[in-house]
Amino acid sequence: MTVNQILSIKGKDVHSIVSTITVYDALKVMGEKNVGAVLVIEDSLLKGILSERDYARKIVLKNKASKDTFVHEIMETDLITVKPTDDLDFCMGIMSTRRVRHLPVVENNAVLGVISIGDVVKSIIEIQKETIQHLDSYISGTKS
Repeated sequence: MTVNQILSIKGKDVHSIVSTITVYDALKVMGEKNVGAVLVIEDSLLKGILSERDYARKIVLKNKASKDTFVHEIMETDLITVKPTDDLDFCMGIMSTRRVRHLPVVENNAVLGVISIGDVVKSIIEIQKETIQHLDSYISGTKS
């Protein structure tokens, strides 16, 4: 399964913000959209990502105020992106090695979507279920 197949199932909604808003306002967007991260997009270009983890580590643990801190001060700018043609194993490898939970999907500098660790795990579970069903049918001699 590829990133594009995941996006075709989950949708290509991209929740984004600009870097000049406060972290508090960014958190409100995340809460309203029920997401754990938002992309920072300016002039149609991906500039960064802000996650709940960034908030916890760079605001809460450092005793900063989210209403007084701007997104550009804490957003992650060392971005790891994937292409629509990348496969699940590649994405899982990146997420495991780099310890990230969200991967923006980019092609020709255009953001096409975002996949999360949950999306990848859910897809892998579905693939395994199908494999088990096929093996079960093969062993029992029935066709599905």
